[in-house]
Amino acid sequence: MLTLFHHPLFASCRFVRLSFGEYGEELALIEEKPWQRRKEFLTLNPAATLPVLLAEGDQPIVGASVISEYLDETRGVLKRDRRLMAEDPLARAEIRRLIDWYLGKLEADVTRHLVRERVLKPVMGAEFGGGSPDSTAIRAARANIRQHLKYTNWLAGTRNWLAGGRLSYADMAAAASLSVLDYLGEVAWADYPAARDWYTRIKSRPSFRPLLTDRVRGLSPASHYGDLDF
Repeated sequence: MLTLFHHPLFASCRFVRLSFGEYGEELALIEEKPWQRRKEFLTLNPAATLPVLLAEGDQPIVGASVISEYLDETRGVLKRDRRLMAEDPLARAEIRRLIDWYLGKLEADVTRHLVRERVLKPVMGAEFGGGSPDSTAIRAARANIRQHLKYTNWLAGTRNWLAGGRLSYADMAAAASLSVLDYLGEVAWADYPAARDWYTRIKSRPSFRPLLTDRVRGLSPASHYGDLDF
């Protein structure tokens, strides 16, 4: 069994967990607090970022996109119609674009700030930059949510899955990111019906079930978080 160093409310880590779950691959999970910069963790990844996968031979593979490429090359190519990466180069480009949209742009605009202010700072300790949440950062992140949900609603309303006709890494990236915001109760699903229908389909998949049991200290999920019919 491979080992993943992760944090339960980091979208990039959830992306890796969902992707392995779609292939029926179990991961041993080690929750890491990267801001503590543990020496043992720094030997695996001097940048002290998550996720980090310990692959065969305990070889560390760092970063969500890099891990997904490794997963595709070692498992995905054998999955045929269940492969999360397309065969066609243009379709692959669209999947990669949407991975970058959700794990890059949405992360930078919204998720990173809400997780830092609402989840991490209260438990980090002053020596690591913890403290009271910054209400200005929270308001800015919340203002940015709407454009991303509108875009997701458009994608879900015009395509069978977000990148096209088949389930792909793009859906894993979007589900990972939006599930973090859903945990925090930050998504007004009723305003985005196509996105909600798509998310309901993703949320009902076996790969998603472990995420529904995730909890972080001091912050319970939104009341509907574990409800498949929300």
